[in-house]
Amino acid sequence: MIKLEQIRMNIAEAIKQSGLTQTELARRIGVKQQQISCYLKCEKLPTLDTFAKLCAVLDLEANEILCVEDYFSN
Repeated sequence: MIKLEQIRMNIAEAIKQSGLTQTELARRIGVKQQQISCYLKCEKLPTLDTFAKLCAVLDLEANEILCVEDYFSN
């Protein structure tokens, strides 16, 4: 089962590992810095279009963030 908490944690970890500041990441994906803060605190998930931009900027596969491999291996 895909769990939202795991997705939130994966997003937060990817943002932290990117080395980008919250302000720079927000600018690149077209959101306010406060939104990035919410993703890091696991308070909100990005919309699908923002999620796609986030994956592109962070050079991530959506499947990794969404735990798709874990879902199909169970």
